[in-house]
Parts: sequence; C-alpha cells; structure tokens
Amino acid sequence: EEDGWLLAWEAARPDDPDAAVVRAQSTVRLAWDLRGARQARYTSREQFEGFGRMLSAARKEIARAAELNPEDPTPYVVEIWVALGLGCSHAEMDELWERITSRDPYHYGAHYAALQYWCAKWRGSKELAFDFARRAAERAPVGSLLTVLPLVARFEHDETTDVAADSTPEMLALVDAGLADAAACAASDPDRPGLAQLRHLLAYYLHLQDRHEAALEQFRLVDGHVDALPWSYRGEDAAAYYCRVRNETVGMAAEAV
Repeated sequence: EEDGWLLAWEAARPDDPDAAVVRAQSTVRLAWDLRGARQARYTSREQFEGFGRMLSAARKEIARAAELNPEDPTPYVVEIWVALGLGCSHAEMDELWERITSRDPYHYGAHYAALQYWCAKWRGSKELAFDFARRAAERAPVGSLLTVLPLVARFEHDETTDVAADSTPEMLALVDAGLADAAACAASDPDRPGLAQLRHLLAYYLHLQDRHEAALEQFRLVDGHVDALPWSYRGEDAAAYYCRVRNETVGMAAEAV
C-alpha cells in the first residue's frame, strides 16, 4: 500500500533481483486486492478489468525478476497466482511447476499456491487437489512442512458439519504426520515460513479430534497470529473465531486434568 521504500531500493539498485521479485509480488497482490475476496458473481466488471490489467503487468515484472536471477524459483512461485487468476490451462500449470521444482522440489510457498490452483473453487477439482496434496506430502522429507497440504485440501473441500469425519483413522494419521513434521522443522529452523500455518491447522483439527492437550500446545506456539487458515475463511471475524476455538480448547484441557 505504501511503496516508497521499494522505489528507493529500486533507484539505488536498479538491477537487484530481490527488489525485482518484490515488485512483481506486490503487483500481484495489488491485482488481487482490486478484485476483492468475494465470489465472482459478487465482483463487478470494473474489478475484473483492473484485476486482469494488473496481472498482465505483473507477468512482465515476473519475467524480469526471473531473468535477473535464473536460479531463483521465487518469480515462478509468484506466477502461480497469475496462472490461477487468469485461468491458465493445466498444461501451462504443469510447465510452470516443472520450472519451480527443478529449482526447489520442496518449496513450501510454491506447493501452497499450487494447491490453491488445483482446488475445485479455482482451476481444478477435489480429486485433483487431494491427489496433488497426497503425492507432495508423501515425497517430501520430514521437516519440509508439506504435510500441511492434505490438511489444507481437506479444509478447502469440507462441506459437511460432521466432526466425526475429522476423526477417521486417515485424518488421525494426517494430523500425526503433521505433528512430526512441525517438530522436526522447529528443531532445525523454528522461524521457517510455513511452520505457523501448519500449527494453526494442527490446532484446529486436534481440537475437532478431542485431543485438547495437544491442540493447546499448538495454540501456545502460535497465539497472537490469527490471519491464517482456518480462521480467515470464516464469515465471522477471524480473531473472534480463533479465540472461541482456542478458549474451548483451554476449557476442555482443564477439565481433563
């Protein structure tokens, strides 16, 4: 929203590849801000026109950032959000994915963005999203945080209110894998981007599974950061929803003592 610092950076170092990729990312974010977060039927033609115009501009900036640092996967990760917005084909997405994974096969941000592309609400389907998430999680080493992907896919496509579906042997195994992944990452790189997101989803599903002590531990580790899945997708205020589930967890854990 305020890019004076970025303009100064670009003026001082006009060919800095990091500045270039930040510029590309900021343009993509501006495009999504212009579109808004509501469903397509509630989005005006003017919003869509601004959205498309800014995404097209971002493509030029992404190409420049990639040219300045050919080994960096980040420009191509940014491009996923352009592909999602402009409706690029599955073949185009596969080609883009090859560019990313050849540079970094376990890039957390890339996998998170690609999963959004493959979700039913965007350019894929429930089956494609679950398949992508499962394969990525199975291939990734412990500590990569990619165990979050099946949990995200589950959350994105959950249309029921039956909490029993969140306590199946499969779901218990997915959450346990996430706990091991988070523990391994915390031991080696506690500030790694993505760790907090995994902890939020673990806390949420542990709560639904009545594993309140384990859920409470995850809440302790992320308390104060609420603009993430699953809280941000609810109609009510994200902080209020987060606090309600956290407080329920605190109460249930206290009763179990």
